[in-house]
Amino acid sequence: MEDREIIELYFKRDDSAIAETDKKYGGYCLSIAKRILRNTEDSEECLSSAFFTLWNLIPPEVPKNLGIFSAKITRNLAISALRRKNAFKRSGNTEIFDELSEFIASNDNIEDEIIAKELEEKINLFVKMLPEKDRNIIIRRYFFFESTKEIAEKYGFSQNGISVSLHRTRKKLKTYLEKEGYCL
Repeated sequence: MEDREIIELYFKRDDSAIAETDKKYGGYCLSIAKRILRNTEDSEECLSSAFFTLWNLIPPEVPKNLGIFSAKITRNLAISALRRKNAFKRSGNTEIFDELSEFIASNDNIEDEIIAKELEEKINLFVKMLPEKDRNIIIRRYFFFESTKEIAEKYGFSQNGISVSLHRTRKKLKTYLEKEGYCL
């Protein structure tokens, strides 16, 4: 079933919208949750929450790409679940959050949320400007939470080469954000 047909089911408040989303994107979203949470049961619970969130967001939201929209919701819910459990040290994802710590805003108040949203838009623009190889590496690392070893195997590079590429891209991102007025 095409995305637009599934979205129409959401707008009709047809329960089969969730089943169709699960059929098409459930495995994809579950794999994202598993990479972050490293626990099948928690990941399945996160996926259920993602479907509930989709149900509540569509309508009025009309996602341009249902797969990416679903993945982003799943990813954000998984990160929130990980934070709630204070599981960073046990999860093995500490390294990723440490690498991005200077770019992650706190969500303590509305002003911080607005700044975080603006920062997200700037980072998205930066990523779109990267060469395809660098863009793929940074997305696999920071969106899909893949290890440098997994990325290296996928693209035929050394693990050290991936680490160096990520380091250089983070430096470029920092410079870009500073030019955009974000003092980090």
